[in-house]
Amino acid sequence: MTNTDHPNPPLKTITIVGGGTAGWMTAALLSRLFLGAYTIRLMESEEIGTIGVGEATIPAIRTFNGLAGIDEYEMVRATQATFKLGIEFRNWRSPGHSYIHGFGKIGQDLYWLHCHQFWLKEQAAGRAKHLDHYALNTLAARMNRFAMPDPSNPHSPLADIDYAYHFDASLFARFLRGRAEAAGVERIEGRIVAANRRGEDGFLDHVMLADGRKIDGDLFVDCSGMRGLLIGDAMGVGYEDWSQWLLCDRALAVPSARAGELTPYTRSTAHGAGWQWRIPLQHRTGNGHVYASRFVDDDAAAATLMAHLDAPALDTPRPVRFHPGKRHRAWERNVVALGLAGGFLEPLESTSIHLIQTGILRLIALFPGRGFNAADIDEYNRQTDFEYRDVRDFIIAHYKVTEREDTEFWRYLKHMDVPDSLTERLDLFAASARFFMHGKAELFREESWVQVLLGQGLKAHYDPMVDMIPADQASAFLKDVEEVIADVAAGLPTHEAFIARHCRAPAMSVAAGQQSSR
Repeated sequence: MTNTDHPNPPLKTITIVGGGTAGWMTAALLSRLFLGAYTIRLMESEEIGTIGVGEATIPAIRTFNGLAGIDEYEMVRATQATFKLGIEFRNWRSPGHSYIHGFGKIGQDLYWLHCHQFWLKEQAAGRAKHLDHYALNTLAARMNRFAMPDPSNPHSPLADIDYAYHFDASLFARFLRGRAEAAGVERIEGRIVAANRRGEDGFLDHVMLADGRKIDGDLFVDCSGMRGLLIGDAMGVGYEDWSQWLLCDRALAVPSARAGELTPYTRSTAHGAGWQWRIPLQHRTGNGHVYASRFVDDDAAAATLMAHLDAPALDTPRPVRFHPGKRHRAWERNVVALGLAGGFLEPLESTSIHLIQTGILRLIALFPGRGFNAADIDEYNRQTDFEYRDVRDFIIAHYKVTEREDTEFWRYLKHMDVPDSLTERLDLFAASARFFMHGKAELFREESWVQVLLGQGLKAHYDPMVDMIPADQASAFLKDVEEVIADVAAGLPTHEAFIARHCRAPAMSVAAGQQSSR
């Protein structure tokens, strides 16, 4: 039987396989929204542990927290978190170059034209500063300053500031576990050794634990990580490989001691065959090197990572291997794959946790409360496929649009063919710096594409409609945007001071929080 309508009675039991961020995010939100309507249980094994899918997030995580009833400052303290205004990209365009992909708006519009259009014209004439000066998020990040948005003044850049978090992923999972168990979620300790499907329809019936227990369920959520125990091993759903565009297939992660001021941004530094992340937490700094094993061996990659830490390492680098791509289907019969079980995209834009979140929300929107319906399952898979491809294209753009050709890795990437969907977008932007959304499900909005494509060095003409505005008016408009943003940014508290005032975490041993990959 394929993904067709299934006549079973209404669901009663949701069984989540795997803990970590994916499993406990699922358990925490479902138990909150379903208010005891279903029996929810989660199986995980202390023997196996978790990879940890992220320490850096994007602003949509605040939607999850709101739905889950999470108090923001409580979560920040519990997870040793800091705030994030964007991502700094060093050495991506060329060695020594830096730009920030910030959340929130770039300046403001003049009539129907966006701010970056005026910047392109003025920049070509040598009258504009770095693009980072025209968005509050990016300039505040450069100045190590932070504040919450202030919607009470819609004419101020502060109304549009946007933010996410850096947190310890293992502590976040622990925090969510406490909430989920308090809401009635049953945690089952055990290692799965087999998964059994029903012969008559191919639905998953139960899993077998190493101690002989059988755990059944009506709906199974596979959060087993890259192993994909249910979606892959049991249900036989294959994997679409994207390694022809995304060459990195390994990572090394290591914590280091805190160093200097708490920066309100993630840093991504490009190296010869990959890139290195730096994520500031209250009690330590998370670091890792994502690299392509066909261009650099593990020992050399580890040496590069350790040589670029800004404080002493607190452990030895922990290796992770992965295959960029996604499952052909995220929902098969009565199994839904979330997180790494459904696919892997390198964490360049901090999308790992977001893809878990949207997968959960999509499941809620299409929840099979009266049995499994083929139309619901097909729609879930369509939306998941679109989302993964959308994020994939954005990540590929960071590699394709570059001036670097200094190593074999970068030469390949700069000259490689890319998906048609990305080629069309790059060509359109180069023509007149215009951007159009392809659908509501797109994660990255115009501001993100603008900052990344211009930051990476894409040569773009400005919209010819800019010339309809008198030159002196256009120039004065951009200068005013720059001055207002500079004034507002200078008046913000430092990131460190904001945390000290509102949400300083209790002191803890770094060893108490498991180092997680971004």
